[in-house]
Amino acid sequence: MKAVDREILRLAVPAFLALVAEPLFLISDAAVVGHLGTPELAGLGIAAVVLQTVVGLCVFLAYGTTASVARHLGAGDLRAALAQGVDGIWLAVLIGTVATIGGVLLTPWLVGAFDTGAEVARHAETYLAIAFLGTTPLLVMLATTGVLRGLQDTRTPLKVAVAGNALNIVLNVFLVHGLDLGIAGSAIGSVVAQVLSAAWLVAVVVRAAREHDAPLSPDRAGILASAHAAIALVVRTLALRACLLVGTYAVTRVGTESTDVSIGTHQIALTLWTFLAFALDAVAIAAQALTGRALGSGDVDSTRQLTRRMVRWGWGSGIVAGLALAAVSPFIGALFTSDPEVRSLLVPVLLVAALGQPLAGVVFVLDGVLIGAGDGTFLAWAGLVVLAAYAPAALWAATLPHGLVAVWVAMTVVFMGARGVLLSWRARGDHWLVTGTPVPR
Repeated sequence: MKAVDREILRLAVPAFLALVAEPLFLISDAAVVGHLGTPELAGLGIAAVVLQTVVGLCVFLAYGTTASVARHLGAGDLRAALAQGVDGIWLAVLIGTVATIGGVLLTPWLVGAFDTGAEVARHAETYLAIAFLGTTPLLVMLATTGVLRGLQDTRTPLKVAVAGNALNIVLNVFLVHGLDLGIAGSAIGSVVAQVLSAAWLVAVVVRAAREHDAPLSPDRAGILASAHAAIALVVRTLALRACLLVGTYAVTRVGTESTDVSIGTHQIALTLWTFLAFALDAVAIAAQALTGRALGSGDVDSTRQLTRRMVRWGWGSGIVAGLALAAVSPFIGALFTSDPEVRSLLVPVLLVAALGQPLAGVVFVLDGVLIGAGDGTFLAWAGLVVLAAYAPAALWAATLPHGLVAVWVAMTVVFMGARGVLLSWRARGDHWLVTGTPVPR
């Protein structure tokens, strides 16, 4: 088991560092733009929500590619693994092109949907119209990262993430303040950093493809197969994101506290919960890669053993995360706000979230295992079932005394609990243990 633990750590640690580095693109933009003024910062906030939604819905480009590439690697066919990865990259280019054209054309409408003031809307449109030009590079980064993870390489994406973020900060400061380009300079700097980061990752994949004589041209059948496999993961992602949106909506209906206090507290708690999700998701990424490789080699027994071991890792990392969150809950609110009401209400909310971290660790690991197994159809249906169970529970919880805390209890017990039950039930069965690889190109 020590060898398995070393393998998990080898993949999970760089993956965690890269996951933490990803949000720094927008954080560094906010730090630079924030010094321009509040309207500019608000405009960036609106643009960020739109961009994160578009890119978040395309996370299947990383997850699906990791699983398919790892399967071929496990089967000992590195050429087919790279060919599958190249198909995923071409799919990213196609989706990115459509998203870029549509995003630029629809920018005024997307910003207008938030019904902000004219000045904030102007800054949001300026940033978003430029930032959409980086959509294709961002999606290519997702796909190439998925290829490298499938090849059991999480170090290269980490190097690119660190270098890309460093370049983004330098360009932002230079263009925004040095050349006085304002919020447009921030968007330009981010796009340039994203293009160069994507080029670096593509160069790594192309070099490997050439070494193993894998085709680099677009393959219609392969791209369509990748797109078809992605549909289920898109449904899964939409369902889970809808749960988080329902939870936020429920918080706006809480009647026992000030709405501003409830929403502010919820936003801080959700930010911290999301950060911990990044940390726990690192083990899930290792699970995707290792499960795909084991099933590709036809080794069901090893897959079972890996799953059991990674579930223990999920429990352990969740316990550590929960203890850490509980320990900082009385103090961490001061980093986000000076409002005493928010800081006071944040403590019980974070304690509820802390209690749910061990379960979250297991849920993320099992999610990664089933993604690595290519069990997307089940994950899609499970996501819809969880949404159907959580939505009424969250809305009802908002009507209870201490409504915000009750909503977080619903999130822990119903949202994460339902996912845990469904994923554990699936993992105990045999339907997901499909060995071998898809039909080769």
